[in-house]
Amino acid sequence: MASYDRFEGTKKFDSSFLNDLGSAPSDEADYLVMVAGAQPGLRVEITAQPVSIGRSQEQSLVFAADAALSRRHAQVCLRNGLAIVEDLGSTNGTFVNGARIDSARQLAEGAVVKVGGQTFKYERRSREDVRQNEQLDRDLAKASSYVLALLPEPKTAGAVRTDWQFVPSARLGGDAFGYFWLDDRAFAIFLIDVSGHGVGAAMHSVTVLNVLRQRALPEVNWHDPGSVLAALNDRFQMDRHNGMLITAWYGVYDAETRTIAYSAAGHHAAYLVAPGGGDPSPLGVKAMMIGAMPGLLYPVERAAIPAASSLYVFSDGVFEITTTTGGSWSIANFLPLLTARNDSPAESERLYRAVRDAAGQRALEDDVSIVVATFL
Repeated sequence: MASYDRFEGTKKFDSSFLNDLGSAPSDEADYLVMVAGAQPGLRVEITAQPVSIGRSQEQSLVFAADAALSRRHAQVCLRNGLAIVEDLGSTNGTFVNGARIDSARQLAEGAVVKVGGQTFKYERRSREDVRQNEQLDRDLAKASSYVLALLPEPKTAGAVRTDWQFVPSARLGGDAFGYFWLDDRAFAIFLIDVSGHGVGAAMHSVTVLNVLRQRALPEVNWHDPGSVLAALNDRFQMDRHNGMLITAWYGVYDAETRTIAYSAAGHHAAYLVAPGGGDPSPLGVKAMMIGAMPGLLYPVERAAIPAASSLYVFSDGVFEITTTTGGSWSIANFLPLLTARNDSPAESERLYRAVRDAAGQRALEDDVSIVVATFL
């Protein structure tokens, strides 16, 4: 950006490029991002054209099922470059950072806006950053669809009946599960959970899932859960797989003896519920996660399976939730749901709805996987 006078040899500074920089359009934009509500992660750009929110179809953002919203509840727009939120005479009010507003209010970056059951955060972001995040979201959606395509069909006939729920979190975790008959009398069921979130964790879980589905572990006794987990551990060491660890539960039901052999790798217990009630019986074994160190042994335990009893195998995303009151669940909060079953054939869906009700409109922090196997 400099030139030399060819007669005097002095350096002359060309300032025209500064004008060019000054006139370059900014890449930043203003956004409302839903952090809790009907569509967590929803992002809407704010412009001079008001973004209106309500239950009626005439609004920019329509949440017809939200009874706490008015038909025309609130709007957000840019005025002289400032983000302004305004209540439109709603019944239940518009809140900014927890305080109800009675007039138009300027939003500071990071402000939280609550209307009805929908909660938004105001932020300024580079459009390029947003574009990249949207691409990541699309990649996560594809990965989620791929995992779903590999999960088994529910079994509605035969000696073992199954149903399940798989609900990926917004960030997508590493859950996967499966089941299959090893022969005429042995039925295998398993669940794995890869550490971390995102496409990497999901694809690692798919790799492990395919190894189990295709029984692609040489010289492994698939009727022996300890043998299966030990072989997985030797194959999927964390130092060869980007530091990712795996928790797993694997069991084999013998239909002739009505017993189940099971083992676990860093995973909480599965639970058996006998017909007629009673406390759920934990089927768990304490052992290290898969990938932590080579050469580990995984002990096997056995349990009797009464007729018409049900086995519940689930991931920690089922109970590691934040409730509507801001409290935290543990597995102790989830277990009473197991004995409250009804006549609905979709037992796993009933459990998921109960978890969803406890979390309210908060986004679930991890994948939810629930497999229910009923032994007739």
